[in-house]
Amino acid sequence: MVMIKTLLPALALGLAALFAPASTSAAPVRILALGDSLTAGYGLGPEDGFTVQLEKALRAKGLDVTVINAGVSGDTASGGLARLDWALGDGADAAIVELGANDMLRGMDVAGTRAALDAILTKLGKREIPVLLAGMLAAPNLGPDYQSRFDAMYPELAKEHGAMLYPFFLDGVAAQRQLLQGDGLHPNAEGVALIVERMLPSVERLVAEASAPR
Repeated sequence: MVMIKTLLPALALGLAALFAPASTSAAPVRILALGDSLTAGYGLGPEDGFTVQLEKALRAKGLDVTVINAGVSGDTASGGLARLDWALGDGADAAIVELGANDMLRGMDVAGTRAALDAILTKLGKREIPVLLAGMLAAPNLGPDYQSRFDAMYPELAKEHGAMLYPFFLDGVAAQRQLLQGDGLHPNAEGVALIVERMLPSVERLVAEASAPR
């Protein structure tokens, strides 16, 4: 009887540990947003940019995430490649790659843009970082040949690298004056909110992939 009384506290402690809720102290999922002015938040207030609005939307869904703003206004795909290692300095669990718009606006060779994006995706793949590739569409005034090669580049690269694809970053916002800043190119705060709303399901899948056991 004495032995049973002695064992009861230890048994209770063991059962409490067994049925205790799982720890919630895991680090947030870190999403690197590598891009140009569309990612950087050009012309917007500090609370209105893409990365800030995206992080808020994900957290509102109950996801513990940190979205890292690695956008540089005016950057090209090769510029993004050149600073990728620096941008990954503190590590990342997932990445959104939004580059190529400036290449297109400058009429740069599609082959060069594709090579830079391919190298970015290769580097991220070697680190086993899941990627959401955000595509862009070429302006019609660049001609049908350029347009077809540029537009096809994103789905082809996503397929080759096994990356997720969001076909057009400015979907629903491009050419909508009420959703754009005065330059007619960059989204205003309302435009960014619509981009985040439309992209959110894809980013949720990206977070799920980054959180899955490997």
